[in-house]
Amino acid sequence: MDFWQFLSFSWLPPSTILITQLMNGVTRSMLLFLIASGLSLILGVLGVVNFAHGSLYMVGAYLFYSLSMHLVHDSSSFWVALILAPIAMAMAGGLIELFLLRRVYGAEGIMQLLLTYALVLFFSDFVRLVWGPQYLAVTRPKGLDGAVFLGKIIFPAYNLFILALGPVVALTLWLILYRTKFGKTARAIAYDREMASALGVNVPFLYTSIFMIGCYFAGLAGALTAPMGSITPIMDISIIVESFVVVVIGGMGSFWGALIGALIVGVAHAFGILILPRIAMVSIFVVMAIVLILRPWGLLGNPLGPLTK
Repeated sequence: MDFWQFLSFSWLPPSTILITQLMNGVTRSMLLFLIASGLSLILGVLGVVNFAHGSLYMVGAYLFYSLSMHLVHDSSSFWVALILAPIAMAMAGGLIELFLLRRVYGAEGIMQLLLTYALVLFFSDFVRLVWGPQYLAVTRPKGLDGAVFLGKIIFPAYNLFILALGPVVALTLWLILYRTKFGKTARAIAYDREMASALGVNVPFLYTSIFMIGCYFAGLAGALTAPMGSITPIMDISIIVESFVVVVIGGMGSFWGALIGALIVGVAHAFGILILPRIAMVSIFVVMAIVLILRPWGLLGNPLGPLTK
């Protein structure tokens, strides 16, 4: 390739492929946002770096598999499993916060990291014990198992479902955080837990509720991801790394930052695979490094405190 060929962009794939890849990247971004928003919420309010968040995503995918395969034996199995699996992860998160995390809030940060990492090891062995080490797959629901023709572009119907669901979930979470008394109280305790407690706020209950909401979104992302590929015992590692990258790029505790960070990471990864597949994974870390150099607190983060935007 000479210099003039490079300037003419003749090395780029056809426009239909670029648009398809863009849509694939945004689809992945919506799933990343679900995970990263829960992670950012827990970090912003509780101040806990939850390494086990990816494990709850993984268990949510496996639980979705079991529910969809064995609970209901008709076309509604997908939707029943999609409702129940995230709720089960929220309940599991409530137990984790109540019996484990609550005991280390006042301890040094390293204790929280060790505890959540221990949970990663536990859930890794738990998945292998219950479901085995083999890869599992879930069929897509009837009506979403085909493709949609958008002009010359052929796109999976299930991916379009994810694209439509992502903004709905984002809007719902935003309304909860910024337009309800619960959300306003949660943001208040993120700033000053002692003052909120002195004013009569039930801080332990709110902590448990926030952690359950974060775990619910992790389970929902796992359930939605299951029909898109194989369910594996190591799927928690890659997703938690990408989720932390999203949170760092967007800003700690920033809701809209998590959405923008997810879009950046998802699209960068998609086009990295298309154009430079050997460095596709590296590209998201390059973006993170650039953001940290220019804005150490993230694109929409606030150096004064979390959950401000």
